[in-house]
This record gives sequence, C-alpha cells and structure tokens, in this order.
Amino acid sequence: MVKVSVILPVYGVAEYIEKCTKSLLAQTLDEMEFIFVDDHGPDDSIAIAQRIIAGHPREAQFRFLKPEHNLGAGMARNFAIPEAQGQYIAFVDSDDWVEPTMFEELYNEAVAKGGADLCYCQAYKDYLDGQPTEMLKNPDVEAGEFTHQKRRYFLQNYISLFWTFIFSKDLIQREMIRYPEDRSADDSFFVTANLLMARTVAHVDKPFYHYLIRPGSVCTTKDSDKYKKRLASFAKLMRFAKDKGVYTEYKAEMDFIYLKKGYLSSVFNYVYNSLEPTKNTLKDIYKELLAQVPDYARNPYFRKKISLKMLVWLLRHCTGLALKLIPIYIRKTNQVV
Repeated sequence: MVKVSVILPVYGVAEYIEKCTKSLLAQTLDEMEFIFVDDHGPDDSIAIAQRIIAGHPREAQFRFLKPEHNLGAGMARNFAIPEAQGQYIAFVDSDDWVEPTMFEELYNEAVAKGGADLCYCQAYKDYLDGQPTEMLKNPDVEAGEFTHQKRRYFLQNYISLFWTFIFSKDLIQREMIRYPEDRSADDSFFVTANLLMARTVAHVDKPFYHYLIRPGSVCTTKDSDKYKKRLASFAKLMRFAKDKGVYTEYKAEMDFIYLKKGYLSSVFNYVYNSLEPTKNTLKDIYKELLAQVPDYARNPYFRKKISLKMLVWLLRHCTGLALKLIPIYIRKTNQVV
C-alpha cells in the first residue's frame, strides 16, 4: 500500500535536482512513490534524477511521466494526480528539498487523528544570495474536526505554503480539486479549495520543507502580464467557492483573500514586473476588485487593517506616488512577486 505519493514537476533545474532527489531517497517513510513529471525542460534534469536513483533500493518507487508538450507546473501536477496511488498526495518543487522525516511524521499524524483530510507542517525559506533563512509558518489550529471557526481563522491568516501539506487523495477526487491552467497563483487556488472542503485537519509543528529562492525560478522571473493570470486564478477561486455552496458562509474570509492575494498581489506583480507601469492598468485591476468584491470596504478584516486601508487609498487617490513607492517596498520586504 502506498501511503504518500509525491508529485514533482521538473523543468530546468539541473543545478538543484540532485539535492532534491537525494532528500526524497532519504525519507524514513517506506511506503511511498515519487512521480516526476518531465515538463520538456531545456536541460538534463530528468537524466540527472534517473542517474541518482539508479541501483538504489528505492528505485522502483520512482516513476517518470512525460506529457506531449510543456504544461507549466500546475497543469503538470494535474497530469500526475490521476496516476497517484497513495492515500495522500504531496507536492515538492524540484529545486527545493525536504527533511528526512517529513512524510513519515505528517502521515503518522494524519492517521493518528483519524485519517485527517489535511496535515501540514512548517517550512524554511532559503536564499542563494546569503540572506538569512526565514521561517514560514502556517496558522496553528487544533487537530480534529475542521470546524467553521478553525476554518475561518486559517483562511484569514494563511499564506499559500502548498508544499507543506499532505492532501487526502479521497478529498481531492471527491471534490474534483485541480490546479487552474493559469500559470500564476494556481497553488493558492489549490490550497484554498482544499481548505474550504476539508472535514478534518492535523499538523506537525516542525519545519520540514526547504523553499529555495533562486535567480531564474518561476517566482522570480519577470512577466509583465503575469498579473492577468493571477487575477484569473483568483476569479476561479471565487467561482469555486460559490459553486460548492460555501461562499456565503465564508464570504468575509474569501473576500479578504481576494483583496490581499488577488487584487493587491496583482498590483504589486504588475508594478514590479513592468518597465513602465501605467495608471490605467491599475484602474483596470481595481475594476476587477469591484467586480469580485464590490463591498470590500465593509469587510471586517480589511477594516481592522490600517496599513491595507492606507495602501488601497494610496492606489486610488495617489496613483503616481504608489507607482514609485511599491517597488521600493517590495525590495525592502523581500516579497516574491
């Protein structure tokens, strides 16, 4: 019986995949499988991984899939999900690495809590340029039933650390949760969709995952149109919540997520990645906010966040100044946009 299936999209990570692959070989949980999706990268990443596992006692646990053409990370994960045989599914980025006991501890905790739909840990944010490692933490909620109160708290406070979770395959299949095809914020969609539909939750309060910030990675590559993809992903997330009949119950939390991670993150992404950002585009992004959350100013979480209120006011009434200040803020806070 496969307990955990780990899915890894692979594209252009020849410098990093050896460490990633060796960290998977070192896992202390025996009953696992590792599904590498060859996403038609420009280098020999897949060949390196195959060389490392060749002759290893765990070699038979590694599977390699190759779609007909490049899909992008989210769709590559979707390509592998139907092939996964594990009770739980996890996702690792092929330039990151994990601690040896990560999946054993997460799996055992999930089982100990009655087969929780979700079980998560914490992570490290590692830099290649010598900056000190940071801790990335998920909200702390009591294990067991994922009550309305716990869910509201998690949705209000979470960041999309999708690789810190193991997800019940039954949950993913039952609710037909997949990554959207838009190549931005697809991980936020996937995590939030699972959080909305999960019935039980567990966690291990340890940092097992190492998230690497490197030059040239997807999250650090400039793309002046990426904000459009982000807006599309979050529009689909709002539609998912409505289609599943949970939007009304979690309206405050979902609207707040859209405000922060849909609207404001799209603004930051656009300004930072554009050579000459324009006021008109910022107005267009604001129109998308009004289309999704017309009453955002009355959101209880937004009303308590003075800094967010000031930022939205600045974007609306002092757009030129905002265009100058946002890049400075992003650099000082090391935000990934």
